[in-house]
Amino acid sequence: MLFWRVKPLDDILATAERKALTRTLGAFQLTMLGIGAIIGTGIFVLTSEAATKAGPAMMISFLIAATVCALAALCYAEMASMIPVSGSAYTYSYGTMGELVAWVVGWALVLEYAIAASAVSVGWSGYMVRLVEEIFSITVPATLTNGPFDRTPGIINLPAMGIALVVMLLLIRGTRESARFNTVLVAIKVAALTLFVALALPAINAENFTPFAPNGFFARNVIDPISGNMVTVGVAAAAASIFFAYVGFDAVSTAAEETINPQRNIPIGLIGSLAICTLFYILVAAGAIGSVGAQPGGELAQSKEALAFVLREIGHGWAAKLVAIAAGLALPSVILMMIFGQTRIFFVMARDGLLPDFFARLHPKYGTPHVVTICTGLFVALFAALFPVGALADISNSGTLFAFALVAISVMVLRRTQPERKRSFRTPLVWVTAPVAAAGCVFLFFQLSGYTEMLFLGWAAIGLIFYFFYGYRKSHVGHPHLAPAE
Repeated sequence: MLFWRVKPLDDILATAERKALTRTLGAFQLTMLGIGAIIGTGIFVLTSEAATKAGPAMMISFLIAATVCALAALCYAEMASMIPVSGSAYTYSYGTMGELVAWVVGWALVLEYAIAASAVSVGWSGYMVRLVEEIFSITVPATLTNGPFDRTPGIINLPAMGIALVVMLLLIRGTRESARFNTVLVAIKVAALTLFVALALPAINAENFTPFAPNGFFARNVIDPISGNMVTVGVAAAAASIFFAYVGFDAVSTAAEETINPQRNIPIGLIGSLAICTLFYILVAAGAIGSVGAQPGGELAQSKEALAFVLREIGHGWAAKLVAIAAGLALPSVILMMIFGQTRIFFVMARDGLLPDFFARLHPKYGTPHVVTICTGLFVALFAALFPVGALADISNSGTLFAFALVAISVMVLRRTQPERKRSFRTPLVWVTAPVAAAGCVFLFFQLSGYTEMLFLGWAAIGLIFYFFYGYRKSHVGHPHLAPAE
């Protein structure tokens, strides 16, 4: 059913104009939104997960994930410059490969954005709980900071649930206010990572890099030395997990409909934010590995607040507190961007008739899609309350990798079917870049655990059932008479 019910690009642009969001964002704000979305739990927390899977070779894992993301970003930039509306990969797929593929992509993006927001909420909780314990010399009970599926099971992760709900309320207030708030938090995060690099790099000991790849390159299953459970390890498996550290740059494209001069500013925001974050990640990974070591089962692998742990171990307890405070203040900006991206995708899907119309309602005072923001916020809070960060990150990656691969394919399809359409940004060497980006995403997907892959397939099946019972019957493309009058 490929190329079934393809929505013409001109119709996509016309639909956006009829029920448009307010354009308030420029290139600088978009770059800050991108950095705000990217720098978060992936580097502050998942460094320990990478150590468990790859050891010091997680340096290679960061480079593999960055390369795949960079190629995907070039494809995203071309699509966003051609189709400057909300919806990201969902909208691009609708305009190239048809409604069914677009629905599956939109459904998969729930895993990327909403589950990612839950993962970051859990990462924020880990830093804040340790910080509160240090400052006030108290012990916060694990029953209230761990979900029932954590390595050390609890009842509910109350701080993670709370921060998700606070961010939801902020987003209801409006995009401009959220972007201003985000810019301040980005500055805090960049300052914290700069401090970490400045203190950790001088403490590097070459011996900490050996053995460099204790678990080999390709994904394989072993017994986790910490929990005793079966886990997937290897450099490629770590790259598939670390991919989460770069997720977020595509959230810039979901703001296309709220961007001034999107054909110019969206590519700047996408590529600029990814380049800045990649540089930071490589430096931070080198500092963490070289200063304290990163062997599977080691202390770094067991930490819930990896960067603060490293600074304490090398004798900079004061800096560890500052980094923990920065994480506590700044990680909410990632949650903000993830929920922001999810709500805009649901907004566009509702506008196309594939979801109930009330998801596309705008707040009478703030002009934001408040109904879908509330629904998304509650979903994020629930998952943050129950699941550990590593599991959430891998589930999120499965949806992200699928969506990224489809965007790369969409670029090639449009180059063939609509070569004359104006492209303010063109993917360089597209017949090399796009296929390698798609192949890289497929490769990393199959480096995730079998459990994660099965969850993705199950989620996709649920989505297809919903589509055929509702979206297929209500689609404005399939049933033009159901579309609102112009």
